[in-house]
Amino acid sequence: MSLRTLTTVLAPTLSLALLAGCVQGEDATPEAAAAEGGWSDSELNVDFATYNPLSLIVREQGWLEAELGDDVSVTWVQSAGSNKANEALRAGAVDVGSTAGSAALLARANGAPIKTVLLYSQPEWSALVAPEGSGIDEVADLEGRSVAATKGTDPYFFLLQSLATAGLTLEDIEVQNLQHADGKTALENGSVDAWAGLDPLMASSEQDNGSVLFYRNIDFNTYGFLNATEQFLTESPDLAQLVVDAYEKARVWAAENPEETVQILADVSGIEPSIAEAVLLERTVLDLDPAPGQQQADVLEVVGPIFVESGDVSSQDQVDEALEGLFDTTLVEAADPERLAR
Repeated sequence: MSLRTLTTVLAPTLSLALLAGCVQGEDATPEAAAAEGGWSDSELNVDFATYNPLSLIVREQGWLEAELGDDVSVTWVQSAGSNKANEALRAGAVDVGSTAGSAALLARANGAPIKTVLLYSQPEWSALVAPEGSGIDEVADLEGRSVAATKGTDPYFFLLQSLATAGLTLEDIEVQNLQHADGKTALENGSVDAWAGLDPLMASSEQDNGSVLFYRNIDFNTYGFLNATEQFLTESPDLAQLVVDAYEKARVWAAENPEETVQILADVSGIEPSIAEAVLLERTVLDLDPAPGQQQADVLEVVGPIFVESGDVSSQDQVDEALEGLFDTTLVEAADPERLAR
């Protein structure tokens, strides 16, 4: 068994990364921190999420804790969705958080001081889901129906894009703003007619309850973005580099240990390994260029105007400015998985 690989080579990295971002990464390696007599902070707060398999590996393997020892306390905070990760980043509850690309852009467009430092996956993690035998076979069938979706997340923006393919808008349906797990429950108990789903919950519903993914479109799924607060990047570049190194170590480990990766996802998510395998092997690309660049910008340029149309962002200028300053490739370009202890 091997993880599916991405065969398309990503376009050269955008010149979007600010020069200040390039400067902050200089001489900020873990080795430099050790040579100077210690780390920049005594605490490191990182999120983990079932929609971010690499975060689960880093947490399970304990690489950060092993490297930092007693000098830095590592706290793991679970993100139930991109919106929750953004809330934690904005509140300073985490230094590093996992979101979809659309959610990262939305947060920065609305003033959140975050940067995307790494891509953790290219997922097909969202689709439109209906109960088996519901009579909902295409997007047009959603007119006048209730749909569960988590606002501020990729499935929500997937729903908006999907509606447009059938000439529908939010005015044509009733959106129930529910967190992902609650949306799954609502679908399965009949409280809503459809759900903008998120894996691995979606795959679980599909296998265990016969739910049907009646509309899929990988092009409507934005990438998995690992984001850090600007304050963290400025004040603790050594710790930020360590986190990125750990992520790249996890990417290599996942490719070499696919069965173990499946089991970790299954254990944390509380799902059967067969469901976790479907998510990872059929709907997730982990082996990709980790530097955010033009390909991701192109995807977000499509999603950005939807923010304005839906009222989630006041103006297109805000979206454009946010996208221009979102990516910081400094850390990932300097990443070295071998720096971490085995």
